[in-house]
Amino acid sequence: MNRFALFCLLLLLPVATIPAQEARLNVVVFGAHPDDCDLDAGGTALLFSSLGHRVKFVSMTNGDAGHYELDREALSAVRRQEAAEAGKRFGVTYTVLDNHDGELVPSLENRMQVIREIRSWDADIVIAPRPNDYHPDHRYTGVLVQDAAYMVIVPSVAPDTPPLKKNPVFLYSADHFQKPSAFEPHIAVDIGPVFEKKIYALAAHASQFFDWLPWTMGQLDQVPESEAERLEYLAKWRAAAPDSATRKSLEKWYGPRGSRVAHAEAFEVCEYGKQPTDEEIRRLFPMLQP
Repeated sequence: MNRFALFCLLLLLPVATIPAQEARLNVVVFGAHPDDCDLDAGGTALLFSSLGHRVKFVSMTNGDAGHYELDREALSAVRRQEAAEAGKRFGVTYTVLDNHDGELVPSLENRMQVIREIRSWDADIVIAPRPNDYHPDHRYTGVLVQDAAYMVIVPSVAPDTPPLKKNPVFLYSADHFQKPSAFEPHIAVDIGPVFEKKIYALAAHASQFFDWLPWTMGQLDQVPESEAERLEYLAKWRAAAPDSATRKSLEKWYGPRGSRVAHAEAFEVCEYGKQPTDEEIRRLFPMLQP
């Protein structure tokens, strides 16, 4: 059996049930483009969904500028199809908002969209990029989620969607940017057990990982033809080892075995939402087991 067939088989494994004494968690991840949520938190989403919790990915744009041949209308349709397939593979709900790629701004209208998405999902955890990044869509996604962080509990704002009765924990996804401040991995999740599933789900975004991004790097001629080889190619590309700060966080949450984790996703607690204790973080991230 080749690795592609094995990935498919893994996705057919049954979903775990939540013990009766534990509440179902609602997690919403925001990204600027279809595939951003997947990259930033796909492994963590797989772990949440495997435990029976609810996860939603929201792309703030339709990704209609990310190709060297397809026009905006055609690419938008392709990327919606890819997101729908990725959602199935991750076991999440996937929403793609109809804002143009490369044109996202922190407008009041877009803030209302974010507030409604968080409220309608009754979110316990909200994950988004930090508002410092090379891409304006990424930056403004971070700004929009920051701007929504308090407003989700204010009844008079977006009154057509009932406000939350509690403020969620807002988290930033990891990045490597240093100015004005470096990312701090307050939470680090071992995604080793689901890394291959994450790669298989990412591969649903074929227009990005096998066309657009290799083209932007001048490496389009290096992309394999077969599906199995493409999965190997993508796994090698996305397999960066945890850095020293993330390793320290892994050791905090997982104990000695944190030093041996090969694949991780890390998150920083945003100052604008609920400030969780370590005990609350363990409740919200039940996969953090020594």
